Amino acid sequence: MFRTFRGGQSGGWRVTSISPVTGEPLPFVPALSVTDSEAVSLPQVPSRNAWRLVGVASNLRYTERAEKQQLVAVQAGLGRLEATSAALIPIRKSQSWWELTQEERRKIFEDRSHHIASSLRFLPAIARQLYHCRDLGGPFDFLTWFEFAPADASLFEELVAMLRRTEEWTYVEREVDVRMVKEVLSA
Repeated sequence: MFRTFRGGQSGGWRVTSISPVTGEPLPFVPALSVTDSEAVSLPQVPSRNAWRLVGVASNLRYTERAEKQQLVAVQAGLGRLEATSAALIPIRKSQSWWELTQEERRKIFEDRSHHIASSLRFLPAIARQLYHCRDLGGPFDFLTWFEFAPADASLFEELVAMLRRTEEWTYVEREVDVRMVKEVLSA
C-alpha cells in the first residue's frame, strides 16, 4: 500500500511551517492531504505550487525481535482523536550511508545512536510511522510521519532534537520539517 503526502491548496491538515533542516526546502503550501492507494503513477512530476511525496510502510529493517516487542507494547496507532498536531519529516541520507552494509548501518542506528532505545520513552504520546521511498525515484529516502496531541508538542521537540544529535544524523544530507494541525470542520 502506497501512502501519498500531497502538499497543495487543500487537505485534512493545515500546514503551519515548512523548515529546511539540511539541504533544499520544499515549497510552502497551505495544506497537506494524506491518502493510501494500491498504485501510484511514477515518475513523480514536480509542480511549482504543490508537491507529492510517496512512500511504503515496510518491514522493520534495523530492529531486533526484543526491540520490536518493546515497541509494539507501548506504541500508539495513528489517527487518535487527541492527536491533532503532526509532523512530516522527509529525509535523504548520503551515498556514504548506503555504501555501508546492513550490519554497519544497524551498528550506527542502534548500537551507537540508540535510535530505538532512546525513543521508547516518547511513546505512546507520539505515534509514528516510517515510509520507505528510496526506490521510488523521489527526492527522499524516508518519509517520517508523527502525530501527537498539542500538549505533547514540547515532548516531540525533545525527540527530534535528540535524534538530530546522533551519529546516524551525520549521514542526513537533506531533511525538511513540515508541521501541521488537523483541520477541524465546523458544523
